[in-house]
Amino acid sequence: MSHPEKEPTPSSANLEEAIQTREIQADNIRFRPYNWSQKKKATNLFLVAFHAMMATFTAAAIMAAFVNIAQDLEIEVQTASYLTSLFVLHSNLNHTPPCAFAVHICPAAAIGSGVVAETFFKNERAHYMGIWTIFVTLGVPVAPFIFGFVALRVGYRWIYYILAITNGVQLVLYFFFGPESRYIRGSQPPRPEDEKNKSDFKKQYMSFRRIDKNPMTWYDFVEPLVYAARPCVMLPAVAYAMEFLWTSIMTTVEIPQLFPELFGFNTQQNGLQMISVIVGTIVGEQIGGRMSDVWMSPRRKKLGGRSPEPEYRLWLSFFGFLLCIFGVIIFLVQLYSAGHSWNVTPLVGVGIAAAGNQVVTTVLVTYAVDCYRQDASSVGVFITFVRQMWGFIGPFCCYDIRGASSKAADCI
Repeated sequence: MSHPEKEPTPSSANLEEAIQTREIQADNIRFRPYNWSQKKKATNLFLVAFHAMMATFTAAAIMAAFVNIAQDLEIEVQTASYLTSLFVLHSNLNHTPPCAFAVHICPAAAIGSGVVAETFFKNERAHYMGIWTIFVTLGVPVAPFIFGFVALRVGYRWIYYILAITNGVQLVLYFFFGPESRYIRGSQPPRPEDEKNKSDFKKQYMSFRRIDKNPMTWYDFVEPLVYAARPCVMLPAVAYAMEFLWTSIMTTVEIPQLFPELFGFNTQQNGLQMISVIVGTIVGEQIGGRMSDVWMSPRRKKLGGRSPEPEYRLWLSFFGFLLCIFGVIIFLVQLYSAGHSWNVTPLVGVGIAAAGNQVVTTVLVTYAVDCYRQDASSVGVFITFVRQMWGFIGPFCCYDIRGASSKAADCI
C-alpha cells in the first residue's frame, strides 16, 4: 500500500505568510483555531463581540432616561449624565467595588482583536475585525434605543434588571458555546492517556488547564502600555479615540440632553433618534470591513501573492475622517437652525458621522493588529485604554452645549 508523499515544510520565515494566505493547510495540532469550522468560528466571535457590545451597552443604557433619573433623584440632568461618563473611568481602575464591577464587564471590549487574529486568516481579518468593532460601536446607540421603550412603560429601574439578566445568559452561553481560541505555537497538547476517554465536547469546553506555562508577573498587566512608544499603534489609537469621542460619544450623550429640552421628547422618542447612529454604523462597516479586504486584494496580486504592507490599508481611513468632519458639522449647524421645531436634518449629520466613525474604527484597528499580529490582544487592550480615557474626559467638555441649540453651534 503506497503512502502519499509529505509536502515540503515551509521555512520558518514564510510559515506565517503561508498559513495566513491559505497556501498550506494549517496543522491540526499546532494551529487548531484556524481549522475550526466556519460556523464554530462565527459563533465564538459573536459571543465575544456581543460581550464587547455589552460593555458600552451597559454604560449607555440609561441615556434615554436622563430626565427621569434627574426627576426621581432630584438632581440636574447634567449630574445624572455623569453616570455614563464616570463608568468609562471605572473600566480602567480597580480600587473600589463599583470599579471592580466595571472591570469584570469590560474585558471583551479589548480581547476581540486577539480572538479575530487567532481564529481568522489574514485575507479575511478586516471583515471579521469589523464585526467585532461594529458591536462595540453599536453598544452606545442600541442601548438607549431599546431602553427608551422600557423606561417609558415600566420605569428606568427595569433597565438594571434586564442588564443583570443578560449577563447571566451570557455566562451560560459562554460555557456551552465559547471555546478557548488562545493557542501558543509549539506548546505540547495534553497527554493522549488523559484525553482518550473524553468526548470532543469535553476536550474543548470542559478541560480546564493552564495554556501559557510562563508564570504571571506584574509586567503582564502593564505590558500593553509599551505600545505608547510604538507609532504604528499609538497614532491610530489617538486618532481613533478622538474621532470616536466626537462622532459617537458626543452625539449620543447630547441628544438625550438637548432633545427633551428643545423638542419636549420623552424617553421613547429620545431612543428613536439613535436609529440614525445605528444605520450610519452599519453602512460604514460595509466600507471599513468588507471593502477594506477588497481594497487589499489587487495589491496582493500585484505582489505575487505576498501580503501587502499594512500601511496600504490606511488610504481608506481618509474617507472615514472626512465623513466624521462633515457629519459633526451638519449635526451642530442643523441643530442650531432647528430652534424648537424638530426636523430630521441633524440626524442626517449624526448618521454620516457614525458611518465615518465605523470606517475609521475598522481600518485603524485592523492596521494596528496587522503590525503586531502575535500580540493582537495587547494591541486591542491599549487601543481600548486610550479610547476609554478620551471617552471619560471628553464628555465633561461637551456638557456645556446642553440647554440651548445656540450653545451647540458654538462647538463648531
